[in-house]
Amino acid sequence: MAKGEKKAAAQAGSGKPASGSPAGKEGVQSKTGTLILGAVAAAVLIGGVIYWASSNSGTSATGEKKDSDLSELLAPGPLPDMALGNADAPNIIVEYASMTCPHCAQFEKDVFPELKTKYVDTGKVRFIFREFPLDGLAARASMLARCAGPDRYFPIIDGLFQTQQSWVVQEEGMEKLLQFARQAGFSKESFDKCMNDKDLFNKIVEVRSIGHEKFGVDSTPSFFINGKRLKGEHALKDFEAMLAGIDKPAATPDGGATPAPEGSTSQPEGTPGQ
Repeated sequence: MAKGEKKAAAQAGSGKPASGSPAGKEGVQSKTGTLILGAVAAAVLIGGVIYWASSNSGTSATGEKKDSDLSELLAPGPLPDMALGNADAPNIIVEYASMTCPHCAQFEKDVFPELKTKYVDTGKVRFIFREFPLDGLAARASMLARCAGPDRYFPIIDGLFQTQQSWVVQEEGMEKLLQFARQAGFSKESFDKCMNDKDLFNKIVEVRSIGHEKFGVDSTPSFFINGKRLKGEHALKDFEAMLAGIDKPAATPDGGATPAPEGSTSQPEGTPGQ
């Protein structure tokens, strides 16, 4: 686990055991680093922090992570998927993220806006965001987004990532989260009701558990493009290399890529789904 991520996990312990109520929302997401964590076979809430037992689910006999069957990846889960983009888009990206993960916040700020503008808003990508909390505070932040309602889900997610350093603070995380919630239109009463929704909390934990046990997710952010696990640095070019139905940039001798000459076309690579 990266140093910054360990800090985030430690900070979560300051919150009281929480729960929350479901609701969806729309907005933006982001993050791009990876936060290695032990595998998940069971989840236990202790002192506001989620601990996960280790396992090697989602990996082959050699320890190599496997791709997922797209239909299985998109099967209904304990909570409705929160998604952006055309439901009939030729590409589907699924992201698993933790709200206290600094790499996830980095992706949200540095990569997702262009990815959204170029491919989600143009109907080429359906982007699904799934909760994968690495600690108790991250679970509560995810609950807050769900409680905000479907139309405000992504704006809350984006706001939390944009202000992550202000609320992921040791011993004051829940108080800072309440301050954010108030700015987003929650009252103290509605915030407390959300945080005390045990059913929502358990469903978020279940989403995380399924992500680990069935699909081998053990770091955040983790991405699947048309069922294929995304490798690399999670830069825009890494996504583009796996998308179907888009012009691919021409490779340069040094292994980089340059835009194709104006007026030229390139054969789309890959196919939607699996």
